Amino acid sequence: MVGAILGKKLGMTQIFRDNGDVVPATVLKAGPCVVIQRKTAAKDGYEAVQLGLVEFPVPKRLTQAQAGHFKKAQANPSRFLREVRLGSGTEEVKAGDKVLVDQFAVDEFVDVTGVSKGRGFAGFHKRHHFGGGGGAHGSMFHRAPGSIGASAFPSRVLPGMRAAGHMGVDCVTVRNLRVVQVFPDDHTLVIQGAVPGPKGAYVVVRKARAPHKQTESKKPKQ
Repeated sequence: MVGAILGKKLGMTQIFRDNGDVVPATVLKAGPCVVIQRKTAAKDGYEAVQLGLVEFPVPKRLTQAQAGHFKKAQANPSRFLREVRLGSGTEEVKAGDKVLVDQFAVDEFVDVTGVSKGRGFAGFHKRHHFGGGGGAHGSMFHRAPGSIGASAFPSRVLPGMRAAGHMGVDCVTVRNLRVVQVFPDDHTLVIQGAVPGPKGAYVVVRKARAPHKQTESKKPKQ
């Protein structure tokens, strides 16, 4: 078992439990995936696999190196490729094997990695949640950043100072999201909460590295 799968964000929805509680959830098109390359500790220094997300139509504009890479694995070309580390005790995986969504179970915790939405050029308040100044008339300090450096020493702006700039398009990982529903026939995974990226964004779903301990008192009411 690889313990991870590639997918695409389809959007968000709501799920109603039997007791009437509303659960916000994200629907992911998870897989099917194919193992494109197998890396071993003897040859590469670590254990990992390169996964490719199966999509149709397949990309046709490939370099000779890319075409040879997929041909060696006897797999169709993929637009989205990611490498996943394998843990100790993982069963033998070889190039060409399929990775499906049925490896996940309901109420299991997963980590989801994706690229956040781009917000363009953002100011201090939106980008760093600055409090700002007073809102009364005459304050003249409504949305100003305030002091950013000393005038005497060191008489310069120190590196790393939070300021306005480009916001978003960052690699973000949301940890310990609960799996609500699994549809193996449709290659669909429903996860409680939000995941990074807009609709149609590619994501990597991994089994949680540090999952929450699920006790009887914390289990969701059905």
